Amino acid sequence: MGFKVFVLKRFLYTILLVFAVISLNFIIFMMMPGDPAERLVNPNMLGKGEIINILREQWGFDQPLHVRYAKYIVNMLTGRFGVSYKTNLPVFDEIFLRLGNTLLLVIPPEIAAVTFGVVVGAVAARKRGRWLDNLSVTTSLALYALPVFWIAMMLILTFSMNLGWLPSAHSQPDSWLLYPPTSMFEIVITKLTYLILPWITLFLISFGAYVLLTRASVLEAITEDYVVTARAKGLKERTILFKHTLRNALLPIITEVAITFGFTLSGAIITEQVFVYPGLGWWIWNAIDNYDYPVLQAIFFLIGLCVIIANFLADVTYGIIDPRIKYG
Repeated sequence: MGFKVFVLKRFLYTILLVFAVISLNFIIFMMMPGDPAERLVNPNMLGKGEIINILREQWGFDQPLHVRYAKYIVNMLTGRFGVSYKTNLPVFDEIFLRLGNTLLLVIPPEIAAVTFGVVVGAVAARKRGRWLDNLSVTTSLALYALPVFWIAMMLILTFSMNLGWLPSAHSQPDSWLLYPPTSMFEIVITKLTYLILPWITLFLISFGAYVLLTRASVLEAITEDYVVTARAKGLKERTILFKHTLRNALLPIITEVAITFGFTLSGAIITEQVFVYPGLGWWIWNAIDNYDYPVLQAIFFLIGLCVIIANFLADVTYGIIDPRIKYG
């Protein structure tokens, strides 16, 4: 089986997996205890029963299960995710409103963590047993083990409360509501200032994982015959490490990166809560707290879709990076 046939079969499998995720997402929310319509009504309201019946008819809760499932499939595939119970606004519009904030929050520190984590992990493996290796492993294990909220709060305590260098929460000053900024330069600099602490938090919690994963992968590949042959040819150690060894150790790293970026839409839920950052993660947390099922259904589906696509791209990338992989 050639590479093109593999991609085609993997694409068809991905489509089936998308439908499986959609169906599972539907089943999960159908099995949730209680009547969603009752959560939308004040329990002390007069005529509560009649209002509940109206809401059940309005939201389609009174329709047969197979009809609701068919409508749900169509809505998920066409982007009509319904209306939020909490805000009564279209879910798609609310996602789009917060998507930019989440991408700006999550992607830069993740790229930095991958870049520095892979380099440090590869060098640590090359210097195995020396002080650099011991320091990087100890630091990475500590960062990987520390709770996210603790790291975030320590950063706030140090750089915001004690030193007063950086803001502790939100994505912009409250004063902007009354006195909007007058220049683009002021907007960019201020927003970057509010992002520094969340960026550092996300970088620290991801950096250690990439260092440890890269180190383990490189240690496994560094004893292979082609590395010995490269040394025998007189190649520089830097060339051997990054051009030969690291390239052949990238497969588990690619998988980790794909999964991480697949979950980008979920935002950094804990980090956004600590910093009161108005992204998708903060929105998901509030939706859970308010039993906002349309929001949760839509975001869970989109997260699952992103993870599936990311894994598909990772599988395709394997064959491009490592020619030793055979699709037979």
